[in-house]
This record gives sequence, C-alpha cells and structure tokens, in this order.
Amino acid sequence: MQPRSIRLPGIHGLDLHALEWSREGTLLLFLHGFSNDAHVWDWVAPVVAPHYRVVALDQRGHGESARDPEGRYDHETMARDANAALESLGAARAVIVGHSLGGRVAMRFAGLFPEKLAGLVVVDSAPDLDARGTTRISLDVQQQDWSFASVADYQRVLERQYASTKPEILAKLALHWTRKRDDGRYELRLDPGFMKARRGVSAEDAKAWSEQEAKHLWAALAKLPCPALVVRGAASDVMSAEVADKMVDEVIPNAKLETVARAGHSVMLDNPEAFEKALTAFVLGD
Repeated sequence: MQPRSIRLPGIHGLDLHALEWSREGTLLLFLHGFSNDAHVWDWVAPVVAPHYRVVALDQRGHGESARDPEGRYDHETMARDANAALESLGAARAVIVGHSLGGRVAMRFAGLFPEKLAGLVVVDSAPDLDARGTTRISLDVQQQDWSFASVADYQRVLERQYASTKPEILAKLALHWTRKRDDGRYELRLDPGFMKARRGVSAEDAKAWSEQEAKHLWAALAKLPCPALVVRGAASDVMSAEVADKMVDEVIPNAKLETVARAGHSVMLDNPEAFEKALTAFVLGD
C-alpha cells in the first residue's frame, strides 16, 4: 500500500503536505515529532488504513510543508494547523496520534477543540518532559551539520541519534528528511528557523513559557472527553515513568498506559511491531 500526497491549508496562509493512506471512515490523523515528517508512520499507517481514513501530516516547517517566515512554531499554532486540516478534509471528529512534539500539539488540540476528538494517542510525550532527553535532543541539533555530501552521510548521523532503530528504517527516512540543493549537496527539510525562533529567548523567559505551556497541557488532559492511550518507550529519556503514571492514573479521565519494551523515545521506529500492537489494540478495540 502506498499513500497519496495531498496539500492542505494551515493557518497564516501556509500550505501543508500530508500523506493520505485511505479515504473512508473516521479520520485518524498522525502528527510527527520535531525534525521528523509524515513518513515516520509508514510502518503502522497501512495497518489501520482499512479501518480509518488515515492521514499523516507534515507539520509546518517539516517535510514538504511550507516554512513559516515568521517562525511561528508554537504548539497552539500547530494545533490550529491540525484543525484547519480537519476542516479541509471535511472531518467533524478525529482520532489524533501524536509523537513527541506532535503529542504536545495533540494535547493542545484537545484543549482548544475537545469536541472534535474521538480519541487521543500520546506517544512518548507529556506536559512535563524529562530534562535528560530534551537536553540530548537540543545538543544533537546544535552539533549536527545542516548539509551533507550524500544521503548516506546523513544516514550515519541518524544512526548515531537513533541508536535503537534499525538501519534499514533510517535509510528510508534519510531520503525523506533531506532534499538535494543546486550545488549537489543535501540539506535537511527541517526549517532552520524552527531553532532560531528559540535562540533569542532568555533562559528565564523560556522557563516561564515552559511552565505556562505545561499548565495548558495538564488542563487539557484533565478535561479530555474521549478515551486516550499513553505510549511510553521503556528506555525513554524524554518521558519519565512517573509522569506517564500521573497522566493515566491521576489526570486523564479515561486512559490506558502501554510501555513498549526495547524502545526509547522514538517508539514507533525503535520497536514498530510492539507499537503497532499497542496502537491497534486501542483504535480497533482488539
């Protein structure tokens, strides 16, 4: 099964790219994490496509979606992009599956448009993130090059950053996450402005924003009107076991936790088979 590339409107007049895997049934919208794109769901989307209308979105500044010249890459803005996508697709409600950044966007969506959620799957993401993981990701971004002599060179970078993911998966993603320049080199599709928007922010302002954003996300989860699945990689350094337990046991009214063995932060890439089993049990009621 191969998806169809479609274009959808975001807000601010931005043009977004998405992969449409099927066209019948309740919409199931996949939202990827930072620096990834819609193709991170290629291994699970075909499994649920016969049962849902499955669409994987390239969030703004990622993949083949437009970059925002004003650097508006906050969670609320991206949640409103997702809502614009729903409206363009004519979907009144959707099950949203979000990983990492996409999970936080999905939680923001839940707070802004609770009536449009038929289900929520949060994959290794939370209102409060583990500093070990966020520091690691930040250092990876700061230290890596943004252009490469070949796709193979970038794949080697990915193999270091995604140590638990099979090389054959990373080889496919390296192709999708880069594009060839006129000079023959390959550059990341990720908008460099995504990070530039954060560099001018003081540590104090960043901390204040993070605390305020966490309040929004916890509040959204506490009022979640639909069933939810929280998925955590057993070896994750981004989502702590304590926060995952709090989300499911104390905050979300109707939620289940699945901890995936042999997986770090990128659960759906590190252990695709176990992630597929957890997701399908939830969305298909198996």
